Amino acid sequence: MQHISKYLTKDIKLSSYEDKLFKSDLIFDDHMLVWFISGETKIIQAESTFSFKTGDIFLIPRNELATIINYPKNGLPHQTVVMHLSTERLKKFYEKIDYAKKIQPRQKIYCFSNHPLLESCLASLIPYFELKGQFPESLATLKIEEAISILRLIDPSVDSVLANFDVPGKIDLIDFMQRNFMFNMSLEKLGYLTGRSLSTFNRDFRKLFNTTPQKWLTDKRLELAYYHLVEKKKKPTEIYLEVGFEDLSHFSYIFKKKYGVSPNMLSRS
Repeated sequence: MQHISKYLTKDIKLSSYEDKLFKSDLIFDDHMLVWFISGETKIIQAESTFSFKTGDIFLIPRNELATIINYPKNGLPHQTVVMHLSTERLKKFYEKIDYAKKIQPRQKIYCFSNHPLLESCLASLIPYFELKGQFPESLATLKIEEAISILRLIDPSVDSVLANFDVPGKIDLIDFMQRNFMFNMSLEKLGYLTGRSLSTFNRDFRKLFNTTPQKWLTDKRLELAYYHLVEKKKKPTEIYLEVGFEDLSHFSYIFKKKYGVSPNMLSRS
């Protein structure tokens, strides 16, 4: 995979993927503001799927599980400008302004497709990536604060996400796992997102599910794959990434081991 990132600072980068496809299961420590220069991305969450293309702009909140699949398009690489809106930087921003504190809703991806103010702000960064030497942190701060101000102007409700600095609290483990089993995250991360240490996560999981997290996750992903193959008539190549597997041959092997038939044979039946 050919992946190139040019950094102005640790919070601003130009990211390019040259290969046919790049897939990862991610959870971001920072809010991410992304502008598409070329290529396409599919973002799959527990309850929503989004597709983005050239010109689109979106904000993905921190601490949100997602499968992200990046594709080049029309002979051009998958290329984006990305801003990290860190908790530290956002705290400093909101300390300087008056804003209405709002009840925190369920996190969501905000879409700002082809918005001229945001596009102008992010496009103005492009020439800086060719500069030699260190990019001034003071200028980076101005550009990020400009982007935050534009986001708030476009959609004032974004304050409820950007100005929320809480860490995840202890939540219902069964509900969380049933909604998020397709994401390949470490058990430490899953514990953090459910408000538990790793040892507490493992103990609570065994008590509730009567099995290990690894076995339960594999079985749930195979069940979802079976549903897509049989009920939705999809091909293995269309679904193995989205149900939580990284490698098609490995998926085919363990699927046949569980169901006694290869996914290719099942999808043709």
